[in-house]
Amino acid sequence: MAKPVLFTVDDDPEVLRAVARDLQREYGNRFRVIRADSGTTALETLEQLKLRNDPVALFLVDQRMPQMSGVEFLEQALPLFPKAKRALLTAYADTDAAIRAINTTHIDYYLMKPWDPPEERLYPVLNDLLDDWQASFRSPFEGIRVIGDRWSPYSHQVKDFLARNQIPYQWLDIEQEVEAQRLVSYADCPNRKLPLVLFPDGSQLIQPTNVQIAEKIGLRTQAEKPFYDLVIVGGGPAGLAAAVYGASEGLRTVMIEREAPGGQAGTSSRIENYLGFPSGLSGGDLARRAVTQARRFGVEILSPQEVKNLRTEDNYRLVTLSDGKEISSHTVMLALGVSWKRLNVPGMERLTGAGVYYGAAQTEAIACSGEDVYVIGGANSAGQAAMYFSQYARQVTMLVRGDSLTKSMSQYLIDQIEATENITIQLHSSVVEAKGEMSLEAIAIQNSLTGDTQVVSATSLFIFIGAVPHTDWLDGVVWRDQRGFILTGADLAPNGSRPKGWTLDRDPYLLETNVPGVFAVGDVRHGSVKRVASGVGEGSICVQFIHQYLSKVL
Repeated sequence: MAKPVLFTVDDDPEVLRAVARDLQREYGNRFRVIRADSGTTALETLEQLKLRNDPVALFLVDQRMPQMSGVEFLEQALPLFPKAKRALLTAYADTDAAIRAINTTHIDYYLMKPWDPPEERLYPVLNDLLDDWQASFRSPFEGIRVIGDRWSPYSHQVKDFLARNQIPYQWLDIEQEVEAQRLVSYADCPNRKLPLVLFPDGSQLIQPTNVQIAEKIGLRTQAEKPFYDLVIVGGGPAGLAAAVYGASEGLRTVMIEREAPGGQAGTSSRIENYLGFPSGLSGGDLARRAVTQARRFGVEILSPQEVKNLRTEDNYRLVTLSDGKEISSHTVMLALGVSWKRLNVPGMERLTGAGVYYGAAQTEAIACSGEDVYVIGGANSAGQAAMYFSQYARQVTMLVRGDSLTKSMSQYLIDQIEATENITIQLHSSVVEAKGEMSLEAIAIQNSLTGDTQVVSATSLFIFIGAVPHTDWLDGVVWRDQRGFILTGADLAPNGSRPKGWTLDRDPYLLETNVPGVFAVGDVRHGSVKRVASGVGEGSICVQFIHQYLSKVL
């Protein structure tokens, strides 16, 4: 944390230097001394301190200044730092004004000029004031602060990106908090073009992209080397497992993730059936541990960064990034994972990020405190989200299209849901419309058995339905099934023959695509088991096939 500030203001340069000198000599090891030669200049400096979230412990201000007296300055400064102690420097003739200021503007003390010797006439007074301030001082939040509107898709995007990348941040709602409104005015944010992101060094970004935030906080988006043994596209459990095993076995490895390490599993609020964690762990915790482990073995992680193209040249595999740069390698592993399927009903797309969310349980849960929350879906992810929301929301309603949860959800999770009083399950139910102007206000729910439709008030709807692979960019290169999932191994040629165009004198390995040296693992692979443990297993096993491939082509 930055040292708390002792702020002194005086229009007389000699007096100002003398005050700053005495303060620095006595308190410089614990406090930072800042001085200003006018009230106007001081207020401008205070706004910058506020934007950096630097605490001010004491104002020591001359009373008799032109344009703005000491009392007038304090009246404007105190709303910025209301807990700071305040003392006036006065001449004998200003004593009455100083005494009145104690009553009207709650000045803590006044000191007569000159204050020599400071050991007798300055430090004892300030010591008492600073001791009082220190007793009630609580360190301010030192990380990133995000100021925005709860119902803004831009604000949700920033919060979700920071949360998924495990970057601590403080959320300030412009509609709810006076402090947020003040910070926006201090930052001169044009037309309240939110979100405003404030960084600890005092810099700021307005409506930033994920890449802009990543560059600012030091996430790596560019590769260090021109060539690797293994390029992993996707940073979910399968990709992270492959990165750990590949790098630990000597492969020069880079992993490219377009959003945040952990993938869809990283958004899970609680995973309780993963081997070795009897009390369960969040997807974010799992991702954090895996990233730490991968980096320890020397894996380069590029995030957020996206691969747009894949091509081959002889024994080399080249991927093109979204910025046009290429990375070449001996092998490529496609661990792209999947995204939540979009619900195509009226109003849903327009209100996405403004009350309608895909996943995002951990990002928005606290904002739903005391409210009614609706969750669409009947598989484990929906159940985990419902359990997480139940800690904050007044009521959680799960809308399930089928006739039970047993077909798609683990029994341990069903048991927990049934034992949770503020979770209700509505079977045979589908949302057919989302209503609202600027944010979600209501949803229309249809019962598939009766055909009846009811409209209920709703401000938060979270959707966990189906899985969609983002593999269109592989068209014409890597074979996929009708839904876009990548074909590997025996699925490439069900009749036992080798894939058309296959050039090697062997069959494709179990997790290899129709392009030799290009593999696919995890949820994006056709026929995979959509579980974290299976993704980790495939990523680990695939490294052995990569070694076999390299041993024959190098």
